[in-house]
Amino acid sequence: MSSNLFVFGLVSCLFVLVKNGVSMDYGAALTKSLLYYEAQRSGKLPRNQRVQWRADSALDDGKYGGIDLVGGYYDAGDNVKFGLPMAFTVTMLSWSVIEFGPQLQARNELGNALNAIKWGTDYLIKAHPQPNVLYGQVGEGGADHSCWQRPEDMTTARTVFEIDEQHPGSDLAGETAAAFAAAAIAFTKSDPTYSSTLINHAKQLFDFATNHLGEYHNSIPAGGFYYSSGYEDELLWAAAWLARATYGKQYLDFIDRPNINGGTRSMFSWDDKYIGAQVLITKSVADGTIPRIGNLDQYKASAEQFICNCMQKGNGNVQRTSHGLLWFQEWNNLQYVTSATFITTVYAELLAKTQGSIQCPGDTVWSSDLVALTRSQVDYILGSNPKGLSYMVGFGYNYPKRVHHRAASIVSIKKQPEPVGCQEGFDLWFHKNADNPNVIDGAIVGGPDKSDQYGDVRENYQQSEPATANTAPFVGVLARLA
Repeated sequence: MSSNLFVFGLVSCLFVLVKNGVSMDYGAALTKSLLYYEAQRSGKLPRNQRVQWRADSALDDGKYGGIDLVGGYYDAGDNVKFGLPMAFTVTMLSWSVIEFGPQLQARNELGNALNAIKWGTDYLIKAHPQPNVLYGQVGEGGADHSCWQRPEDMTTARTVFEIDEQHPGSDLAGETAAAFAAAAIAFTKSDPTYSSTLINHAKQLFDFATNHLGEYHNSIPAGGFYYSSGYEDELLWAAAWLARATYGKQYLDFIDRPNINGGTRSMFSWDDKYIGAQVLITKSVADGTIPRIGNLDQYKASAEQFICNCMQKGNGNVQRTSHGLLWFQEWNNLQYVTSATFITTVYAELLAKTQGSIQCPGDTVWSSDLVALTRSQVDYILGSNPKGLSYMVGFGYNYPKRVHHRAASIVSIKKQPEPVGCQEGFDLWFHKNADNPNVIDGAIVGGPDKSDQYGDVRENYQQSEPATANTAPFVGVLARLA
C-alpha cells in the first residue's frame, strides 16, 4: 500500500464526515443496509438472525401447490413474495459484492452480504424445480393488501403462481437467470460448488426465457404490482451476466447483436435493466472479464449519455429537486436514486482505473466528478437535506418513525403472541397515531416529493414504504464510500 493510500485510509477510519450538522457514518449505514434484509426474511429464521423482533413466518408456502416455496424475501411493506423484484434485488446485492467485495470485507460485512444473497438464491432454486418452470409469486396481492397483519400471523391465501412453456415470462426468467449468474460470480471463491449450481440454473432459465417469449404479467397476476414494460432488457441483462460468468459463446453472440443496447434510458430499475447491462458490458470488456465485442461503443455511448444526464451535462438532464436530489418520479423516487448512484459509483471506478473521462455535451466529466455526485445523493438520503431527515430508517436520530410496513408497525409476536387479525391490524396498528414499535434498520423509504417535502404517515405509502430494490444498490455504494 502506498503512503498516500495509507494516510487516506487512516483518516477515513478516524473521522466521520459531518455535513450540515448530520453525521455521515457510511460504515454504520452499510451495516444497517444489510440488517434490513434480515427484517425482510420469509420462512424459518436461522440461529444467527440478528433482527430479533421478527420470527418464523409462511412456513407452509407452496404446500398446497405441491412444492416447497418456504423462504425468500417479502418485497416491501406487505407479505407477498414477488419474483421479479426479488431476483433484481439478488442481482444488485451480487453486483455489490463483485465490485466492492474488498471494501465489504474491510468493514466485516462481506459475510453478511453473501448471507443476504444466499437467502434469496436458496429460495429461487426452490422456485425453479424444472428447466422450463419458474414460480414467480407466492400470495395474492389484492387479498394481502386488504389486510394489515404481521407475516407471522398471516391468514390470507398463499396461492402460488408459475410460468412455464404454455405460460411464458421471459422478463421474469431472464431476471432470475441474471440473479443466478451474478450470484455465481459472487460465490466463486467462497463456495465454488454452490456457484456451479447457480450457473446451471442460470443457463436453463436463459434458454427458457429465449425459447418461450412472453411477458410474465400475462401469465401470473403480479402485473398489478410489478408490471413489466418488456422483456428485451432482461434478456440482454441475463446474457451479459452469463457472458461474464461463463465466457460462453452464445451469450457473447447475444450481446454482440446489432441494435439491442436499448439506447439512452431515463432510469435504471427492477423494470428497466438496460443501463445496468450497458455499464456491465462496458466494464467487463475494460477489465478483461469478457472479450471485446463489435458493438461495444454503442453500449458505452448509451451508458455515458445517462451518466451525463445525471451530471446535468447531457442533452436530456435528469430533473432535480430544489435541494439537489435526482428526481425521476413521484412514487418511490429513491429507488431510482440509489440505482443511479450505483451506476455512477461503478463508472467512477472504471474511469479512475483507466484514467479516462466522459465527454458530455455540457463538459468533460472525470471520476472525481462522479464520486462527488454520488456522495451528494447519498448524503441527501442520509440526512443532509432541508428536513434534516435520514431516509434510511434507523440511521442517525431523525428518520421516518411511521414507515408503511406491516411487520415494523405491529408489536413483535415475541412481545405480544396473540394473533392480529386481518382488519384488526388496521384498527389497532395501521391507523394508530404513534410511532412503529419496531425500527426496521436500513430500510430506505420512497422519499421526499419534488419539493423536498416528506410526510411521515403510514397511509402515505408512495413516500413511506420501503422495498428490497431500494436498498440493494445502496449496499455497494456505501461499501465504496465507507
